[in-house]
Amino acid sequence: MTITNQDELDGLKGIGRIVANTMQTMAGAMEPGMTTRELDEIGRTLLAREGAVSAPQSAYDFPGATCISVNAEIAHGIPGDRVIAAGDLVNIDVSASKNGYFADTGATCRVGPVRPSLDRLCRDGRRAMQIGIAQVGSDRPLAGIGRAIGRFAAGRGYTLIRNLASHGVGRALHEYPEDIPTWPSRTEKRRIDKGLVLTVEPFLSAGGLWATEGNDGWTLYSEPSAPVVQYEHTVVATDRGAIVVTLPG
Repeated sequence: MTITNQDELDGLKGIGRIVANTMQTMAGAMEPGMTTRELDEIGRTLLAREGAVSAPQSAYDFPGATCISVNAEIAHGIPGDRVIAAGDLVNIDVSASKNGYFADTGATCRVGPVRPSLDRLCRDGRRAMQIGIAQVGSDRPLAGIGRAIGRFAAGRGYTLIRNLASHGVGRALHEYPEDIPTWPSRTEKRRIDKGLVLTVEPFLSAGGLWATEGNDGWTLYSEPSAPVVQYEHTVVATDRGAIVVTLPG
């Protein structure tokens, strides 16, 4: 989607606020002993209360209102009977639509204290997203996002999952410009149009390179096996940089 007027921006900000508030509330409610299904139910209730529709359910018939991925699960985890435990890393990914506008956000959350290396990975994962967002602006190269994130990751000894990309969003969950590399890419030659709506969501890892699908047909795992974190915002490109629309409020 390309934003052309204030009404469109307001509509996008509206659903952005809803998914951000939903994710923040889920993260705050998470505690050891809770199942991922119980956590998902919180998200489902909040989205319904706001008149929003789960995007993965409506677009892909995903078996949950939100995606909840624990530890070795790095994306698209199905909510179910899995019990969340102290020391877990839990990724919550919330995407939804309202009045024809879609927004997408996600974050990896610590459940109580975690190992120092994982704590550092989480902090650096959020920083990697922020570095990518700083590269978004009118007529800037799309490849600049991945180049900046790649420099940051390499400088700290991390890897990036190379087949989970950012994407266009706004009138659908996934739309033009489709896959946007969050790693260095020599083949990405496109530029960012003014008003373009996209996600920035690097998957930062302590050794993982690829995402592989598990037996359930949805859940993704790191190959080789390694800790992975993901942080995501939906943003709009402007002449002055990026407007982040997935902010709580």
